[in-house]
Amino acid sequence: MPEFLSNLYQSMDDAWNRIAALYQFKCTGCEDNCCQSLFFHHTHIEKEYLLYAFDRLESDKKNNILKKAEEYCRKTFPANGDIRSLKIICPLNENGQCILYPYRPMICRLHGLPHEIRRPGFNPLMGKGCEAGRFDGKDYIPFDRTPFYQNMAQLEADYRLKSKKVDKIKETVAQILIS
Repeated sequence: MPEFLSNLYQSMDDAWNRIAALYQFKCTGCEDNCCQSLFFHHTHIEKEYLLYAFDRLESDKKNNILKKAEEYCRKTFPANGDIRSLKIICPLNENGQCILYPYRPMICRLHGLPHEIRRPGFNPLMGKGCEAGRFDGKDYIPFDRTPFYQNMAQLEADYRLKSKKVDKIKETVAQILIS
């Protein structure tokens, strides 16, 4: 599992870095930090990969992260069932950096740049990029996420078949960590 996923992640990173360089964009963090976005993750293979890395941390660090993850979930998913996007920093972010950066999920890798996703029979779904990039008014440099989503879907299908997982997931990093 890790080799196929890490290869896909590397191709995502390579494409993102190439397009970011063409825009002359360098992510240095910002007030509207994507680590504060309410991102849901939908693949078992990414969940397992993230937990694989998390399990290798020192116990004190893990306990500190789990406390932050529990607080994140308590505030974001209150008992009344409402989901609140409160711009709470991801529990894996430490001093502005993801401590599991090489293992971060796909959406964390692909976020920020203007992009497109293509589905057969539909017009491309276009994303404008993050505010920090100030992409408005700039010519669009094609960044098609479709092949990455297709490859991830195939890896997920293979992983589910081998692991006999049939349920769908929709979890934040915090939820993944405390599951």
